[in-house]
Amino acid sequence: HDYQDIAELVAAAYLDKTGRYAPEAEYRAWKNSVAEMARVLRDHDIPDDSGIGIEFGIPQTSKRIDFMISGSSDSSRNLVIVELKQWSTARWSDNHGLIFANRGGHRETEGTHPCYQAWSYASLLRGFNEAIYANSIVLAPCAYLHNYPRDGVIDDDMHYGTYLSEAPLFLKGADELHKLREFIKQHVKYGDKAKLIYEIEHGRIRPSKMLIDSVVGMLQGNQEFVLVDDQKVAFENALRLAQQANNRKKRVVIVQGGPGTGKSVIAINLLARFLANKQVSAYVTRNAAPRAVLLAKLTGSLTRNEISSLFKGSGAFTETQAEAFDALIVDEAHRLNEKSGLYGNLGENQIKEVLHSSKCAIFFVDDDQIVTLSDIGHSVELERWAKSFDADVSRFELTSQFRCAGSDGYLEWLDDVLGIRSSQSGGSLDQTFDFRIIDSPTELHELIAKRNKETNKSRVVAGYCWDWVSRRDASKCDITFPEFGYAKKWNLSEDGSQWIIRPNSINEVGCIHTCQGLELDYVGVIIGPDLIVRNGTVRTDPSARSRMDRTIRGWKTLMRKNPVATERHIDRIIRNTYRTLMTRGLKGCYIYCCDGETQRYFKDRAKRGSFD
Repeated sequence: HDYQDIAELVAAAYLDKTGRYAPEAEYRAWKNSVAEMARVLRDHDIPDDSGIGIEFGIPQTSKRIDFMISGSSDSSRNLVIVELKQWSTARWSDNHGLIFANRGGHRETEGTHPCYQAWSYASLLRGFNEAIYANSIVLAPCAYLHNYPRDGVIDDDMHYGTYLSEAPLFLKGADELHKLREFIKQHVKYGDKAKLIYEIEHGRIRPSKMLIDSVVGMLQGNQEFVLVDDQKVAFENALRLAQQANNRKKRVVIVQGGPGTGKSVIAINLLARFLANKQVSAYVTRNAAPRAVLLAKLTGSLTRNEISSLFKGSGAFTETQAEAFDALIVDEAHRLNEKSGLYGNLGENQIKEVLHSSKCAIFFVDDDQIVTLSDIGHSVELERWAKSFDADVSRFELTSQFRCAGSDGYLEWLDDVLGIRSSQSGGSLDQTFDFRIIDSPTELHELIAKRNKETNKSRVVAGYCWDWVSRRDASKCDITFPEFGYAKKWNLSEDGSQWIIRPNSINEVGCIHTCQGLELDYVGVIIGPDLIVRNGTVRTDPSARSRMDRTIRGWKTLMRKNPVATERHIDRIIRNTYRTLMTRGLKGCYIYCCDGETQRYFKDRAKRGSFD
């Protein structure tokens, strides 16, 4: 075929495989980048019968490898993986393995470095595709940016040296093209008529021994992940039910538990056991923060590695085959959304897609932590969808509470004080949990910073009532109280999902998105004007939320359509948000209310310890 026809050939195959037309940006990439690879392969020493794979879908993911070449050398069967980019410029990111670039014709965004991307795809195949790890196939990843001249950014050894060594980078120019040819010829001396690519495509998907040993070894002896009491009951039953699940009869396990009952501890133990049993599994959350922090705890490092493929976002299953996973473990299931994708334009319903993709789905849920209008993962909704799949549903409840110094009295008191649910006793504050109302945000932050010096596990958080102005102007602060000389930034810039464990982030203020599902020793909470008290009654005011807050975006439109139901829904979301923030601490919670009457209300309730 003429080289100009390559894009048409790929587009036709894409339509045949997916039933959808390729996006224009992808078509342009094939027309340009794949044609460039045709130039590279125009070499007499690269065998004509080498296998070629284009847009090779990695099983159980929505990821696709741009270009693959299969063959062999004198000592092994090999697969060259090429990540293709049309970039011509980029700029550094301070985050490991990430870089800013214009991707797919969109505005500049932060994403993975091409060499990291190629290496990570190789790691995915190496960790899960039996045809590769059982037959000792050698994977040789690299990246080819045919429009990008060397500039000391994309090829900066200090920033990206680790990934440049794992997956070589080839750039613009005849010399670079020659180097890429030599790299390919080093691994593909003899052709194989694409036999290896077909083997990989039809290879069984199951975790490799290396992956199993890695994850199981991380949990052994780690006291943070030891199961006790009702955690053990839920764990063993979930294991048994997952073992019974099959393509003909799905199993659904719903584990309900409040803050600090150990939902995430059970979830990560299940992941390890499923891997040890060679069951294909993944840990799933809607929020990135729990995944990022849990991964960091397991690896003892803030960098990503092979096991990161076991941790997935809840939108990762829009194109997954039915029952592709033996078990999916969904933590923070109350945060599941209907639509997926950056623009909410993918998929149909995340609960449905998780159930479709798994033989057994295990949902960990706390209905009192639904904190946005888009959260649909209420336990009732989970069970409704399970029944639509004719799945057997099992429920378990976690009652043993390990956060808030194990003080059930504090949780009961908090629910009563926030007006979430009334209690005859009103709950109680005892000396085991350090709860304080502080008279200024400055003092609050100083106290939490002092606590943080002990273990780096104390942070300040706030309701999302202040605009994120520092996003566009780094010289400005977001949360300000001039009368107290207090000015801090939101955490949403550099540290992102790992804010809660970054050492310097004590100087910033976190929000619900980067602390939900996680725990601290001490938490400082700034209660904004969206929750106020008037004449002893707790009220909520959605208009006091920042206009940049997505959690209740569209509430005004919904109020016009159904004012009573919408008002009730938003009221509960705001109360749930502060309940979630105020239950992040294992040892203590300090609060400051920016509204005077609200501050006095909390002081009075704390003094009395119960509701009259």
